[in-house]
Amino acid sequence: MNLLRRDPADILAEIAALRDADAPTHGGRVLSYVYDSGVPELDELAAGAARLMQPVNGLDPTTFPSVAAMEAGVVGFARRVFHGEGAGPVSGEVVVGSVTSGGTESCLLAVKAARDAWRATRPSGEAGGPLAPRLVVPTTAHAAFHKAAEYFGLRLDLVPVDPADGAPRAAAVVDRLGDDVALVVLSAPSYPFAALDPIVEVAAACAERGVALHVDACIGGFALPFWPEPVPPWDLRVPGVTSLSADLHKYGYAPKGVSVLLTRGRDRQRRQYFATTRWPGYPVVNPTMAGSRPAGPLAAAWAIVEALGDSGFAELTARAARATSVLRGAIDGIEGLCVVGRPVGPLLAVAADEAVDADRRVDPHHWADAVGAAGWQLQLQPGMTQPDGTRLPPTTHLTVTPVTESVAADLSGALVAAADAVRGVPPVDGAELVAELAAGLGGGPSALAAASADLDSDAAAALLAALGLLGDSGAAVALPARLAPVLALVETLPGPLTERLLVELLARVVEPGPATRGG
Repeated sequence: MNLLRRDPADILAEIAALRDADAPTHGGRVLSYVYDSGVPELDELAAGAARLMQPVNGLDPTTFPSVAAMEAGVVGFARRVFHGEGAGPVSGEVVVGSVTSGGTESCLLAVKAARDAWRATRPSGEAGGPLAPRLVVPTTAHAAFHKAAEYFGLRLDLVPVDPADGAPRAAAVVDRLGDDVALVVLSAPSYPFAALDPIVEVAAACAERGVALHVDACIGGFALPFWPEPVPPWDLRVPGVTSLSADLHKYGYAPKGVSVLLTRGRDRQRRQYFATTRWPGYPVVNPTMAGSRPAGPLAAAWAIVEALGDSGFAELTARAARATSVLRGAIDGIEGLCVVGRPVGPLLAVAADEAVDADRRVDPHHWADAVGAAGWQLQLQPGMTQPDGTRLPPTTHLTVTPVTESVAADLSGALVAAADAVRGVPPVDGAELVAELAAGLGGGPSALAAASADLDSDAAAALLAALGLLGDSGAAVALPARLAPVLALVETLPGPLTERLLVELLARVVEPGPATRGG
């Protein structure tokens, strides 16, 4: 009996047709989200490894010892390149780790372990009382730490960074240390500005005061050990670094999603686990947030590590470094734009050059839109006001990968031409857009602010429709070709309102229509 109601070839063809609407994942035209090695053999290897492990459940490495072997291999590679080997025989000094589903999960688990370790040193009344522990992070730390604070009940303590270079000052972080701090987080480098945070200085203070320090190297972790230029110490060789996260699906070139979380000390690492025998089923022991886990991404990462070795990673990183240098040189030569700070690794953030006259400046968001019209996708980043009132500029982000080297000349030309096309065009006035939106809805800006307090789905949909992001049926429509006005709204609307609207938009993107295929 044939159980298949459709021809598999037709289904695969339909998937391919759906993919036609996606941004290209290969070829270097998308400078965010994807990490193309430019080596087709690696993609084939990863796909083959994942296919072999497709039926395996990573839930139980005693039933599937292949999972244990490959996880040990991947963690061992990460521990070596991040200088976690050579610890003494004492359990508290040994660096151990886990493979997770991605950077967010690695960060969540680091925070969960830190919270539980903090609680363990407090009397039960204090740890469970009204004063929750603090999570001290720069404003440039990944949003995953905001999520972790919300999930695990910590108070998020945001440390402003210097707008000139996007890095926090060590003294500003150290000033926040106290008995109620469960964890300090620093980035190597940060995603928004590619800044290498002051890890050595802060780690020394944390070690002296007994405060845990996590280094988030999710974006650049597997590039920095092989970077051809000297990089200040930032990893587990630094005393006081308690844990470190790094994604193999970024500069490890594995498919999504696979990351590594390394922790100094077995006892501390065990706090990330969940275990229970208090139900009538099998004993549950989970090192990560998920129970059942796909083994395919792990197998792909293991295969790539085995295939490349240090020399392969060094060569791919060198390609990304050369491409980064070419693009940096092109941007430095564009009047009206400037690279923010002193970026470390294969990332760049580009802002308007405030040192030139307004009629010669290039707004980074108009610039990104113009580059996009030429067939290249950059990532627009909104400006923001920090807790101390200082302002971080709006920027455009570029993630540079090895394949970028092969298109660097064409991309550089597109960057220059786009800047010439929009030089002197003023930034989109977000306040004017907000006023127009409020007037169209029969209220004022204060009404929009009030609406963010308790906005239901229908009201949120009405606002999205007024912005042209929802159709008459309530279904999400494609984002406009020009994203500068959207980012202006993100910067100007009250934060809670923006977040509520984005939730509604993304939720409606995946809602099924009124008629769904079945039968």
